[in-house]
Amino acid sequence: MDIVGKIVQVLPAQEGVSKSTGNPWKIQSYVLETQEQYPRKVCFEIFGEDRIKNNPCQLDDLVTVSFDIESREFNGRWYTSIRAWRVQQGDVTGSPAATTTEPATAPAAASQPAAAPMGGNANIQSFDSVASQDESTDLPF
Repeated sequence: MDIVGKIVQVLPAQEGVSKSTGNPWKIQSYVLETQEQYPRKVCFEIFGEDRIKNNPCQLDDLVTVSFDIESREFNGRWYTSIRAWRVQQGDVTGSPAATTTEPATAPAAASQPAAAPMGGNANIQSFDSVASQDESTDLPF
């Protein structure tokens, strides 16, 4: 999955040593804000010192983040991580939402089908209109 946005916060790096293998580990977290009409903030992390060095992010950078989402359970609670595996400078997806701040214009009303009352399906006719078209229906009610 990919997401495009601007880095609005760089969180402190976390480091430690694995209990099982004794190897050191490092995680760097960032907060990205999408460039849509209604911006969303997403906190993602890069795991591993080599990946952090190969994918540098600075405050106010416009980036495209390729990531995986993973959830895991611990003591009856669920935790979700967004782990980036590649961070590229700029909008490499070419999505118009990230390159423009103007809302898309709606198509002409003449090309849209008329909406049914109460938000229903436009292709469903009301019972009264069906009954008036075919008076020979023998309904039990």
